[in-house]
Amino acid sequence: MITASDILGARVLIVDDEDTNVRMLRRLLSDAGYSQVTATMQPAEVCALHRQHDYDLILLDLLMPGMDGFQVMEGLKTNKRDPYLPVIVLTAQPVHKLRALQAGARDFINKPFETVEVTVRIHHMLEVRLLQKKLEAHNRDLERTVQERTAELLISEARYRSLTELAVDWYWEQNDAGTFTKVSGPVLELLGIEDVAVVADGSDAQHGTDTWDAAERQTLKDNISARRPFLDLVMHRRRADGSQQQFRISGEPMFDRHCRFIGYRGLGVEDRAYR
Repeated sequence: MITASDILGARVLIVDDEDTNVRMLRRLLSDAGYSQVTATMQPAEVCALHRQHDYDLILLDLLMPGMDGFQVMEGLKTNKRDPYLPVIVLTAQPVHKLRALQAGARDFINKPFETVEVTVRIHHMLEVRLLQKKLEAHNRDLERTVQERTAELLISEARYRSLTELAVDWYWEQNDAGTFTKVSGPVLELLGIEDVAVVADGSDAQHGTDTWDAAERQTLKDNISARRPFLDLVMHRRRADGSQQQFRISGEPMFDRHCRFIGYRGLGVEDRAYR
């Protein structure tokens, strides 16, 4: 929330080539309780002053010799750090109001000045500007937090992968297109990427060939295709020498911080107690 103290402590710059107008506005703002009000009668100084002090509001006269208010606004737009123009124009010419708004001004105050109009318009403008600045600061903090959290997750993910590879017999990763990006152990032959025999009825395969159970392998492929997580799926392989192996396989889809699917990973452990 923006408090009255925030508004009254906002940085305000008055730009007018007439000393009478400057003194009148300074008195009005001082009487209203504003504490950080400065002024210049040199429009060519405004851009440099704004870059230095980051004003919350600039009260800008339009008709000034040498450099008018429209030229000042064009110069303020070159501020890449903050392209927002916190400008209320001061004008006695109704025809200039629309042009000023089209040039980027946020509001206008009529000349000659009327006390209530001046204070109300300035108050409303500052409230909006300060809320915007708070929102921008909050978004920067949020983005920084997200970046820090993402970095922590990447470190954690790398640690997880290292520990996983040490703790299991084999491990694999696929990207979102299904291409294998990391493989260890018999993953490719298990998923049918390499030529191996598959037995569907438990019968012996041709002598000299390792075989996998077809139904079990299809279940594994279906889980990966559907992006389903699974835990300890049992898989069997009969070796060419007649021995048998049993594996417990687990897998899960991977997502980035925007919840976009980026691939699949899994691991397998041989059940060495199985005969």
